[in-house]
Amino acid sequence: MDERGVGLEETAKAARGSDPNGLIGSKLKALYRAIEQEPVPDLFIDLLQKLDDAEALSPADEKVRPEL
Repeated sequence: MDERGVGLEETAKAARGSDPNGLIGSKLKALYRAIEQEPVPDLFIDLLQKLDDAEALSPADEKVRPEL
């Protein structure tokens, strides 16, 4: 694998394939898989917890969204 997590075999297959976008697609998939493995930042988790707390404290009638 290279520094971006793209497998060399996957890249070579895409380069040999008939799809001109195959190489780009395989690299994007590998990048997505690498990002998917990263932990969620603590700041984001704290923000989600604050949102959950605020929703729990709000009156029940405010939880229902009005129809647009």
